[in-house]
Amino acid sequence: MRRVGILSAADGWHIEALKRAFATLGADAVRVDPRHLWGGAGGAAPGLIGSLESLDALLVRLIPPGSLDQIVFRVDALHLLADRGLPVVNGPRALERTIDKHWTSRLLHDAGVATPRTVAAERAEEGLRAFEELGRDVVVKPLLGSGGRGVFRVSDRDHAWRAFQALEQQRAVLYVQEFVPHGSHDLRLFVVGEEVVAAARREADGWKTNLAAGATPVAHRPTPVERELALRAAAAVGADYAGVALLPCDDGRTLVTEVNGIPAWAGVEQATGVDIAKAIAARVRDGSRRSR
Repeated sequence: MRRVGILSAADGWHIEALKRAFATLGADAVRVDPRHLWGGAGGAAPGLIGSLESLDALLVRLIPPGSLDQIVFRVDALHLLADRGLPVVNGPRALERTIDKHWTSRLLHDAGVATPRTVAAERAEEGLRAFEELGRDVVVKPLLGSGGRGVFRVSDRDHAWRAFQALEQQRAVLYVQEFVPHGSHDLRLFVVGEEVVAAARREADGWKTNLAAGATPVAHRPTPVERELALRAAAAVGADYAGVALLPCDDGRTLVTEVNGIPAWAGVEQATGVDIAKAIAARVRDGSRRSR
């Protein structure tokens, strides 16, 4: 492996960490802007951006926000690259499964991985029905999104109805999940391949435990049960690497609430001291070797 692309619209801490990690493996890493992808058919230029033709692998670090057309085209471009034999980590199918929270929830359930009861719908009437069925205390999340943005909890029927109506008018999908009492912390396990390479406990002042919402990461030593849950969750969505959120509930259960296929890791690395970029780079290297 001599040349690796890192898909991201901008440079930053994660990109620099990955470039250093690939350099230790003897590979030159270059950032590839997903907005510059192009392709052709029917006799037109069939390839994608020229700089990808000489890559040995492509690591997806970030797909920037955009219109539905732009997002679909960018993921389709990743499918084309993977179909042509370029190792893509995470692959486009895993990205599709993890970007869509409802798809993630269904895959976890189908794989027998414990996850909160969840309903997805488009109409406020179905949202209100879910509110009732899930115990009149629910968390509503954007179907697509991360960092805890747009997430709110509602336990009043009138408030729920008004919120669902507003979301319907915005043509949003209602992703409604039962609220499970859990104190003010959760766990973030970072999976690379078949190994949990780092884990942190995210402590907050309230029920929201996202680092972007102000939670503090503290190093955590996962139990065998927690490790197994994280590995099974990553396998359920087909991810080469993932950030898996576990919720230790007040009733003794541990639930998987999220599998992030494009995870950030600065907080987990800060808490644990683990060089996560190095582990990801090694996974990309191993994948490129298997594809030969």
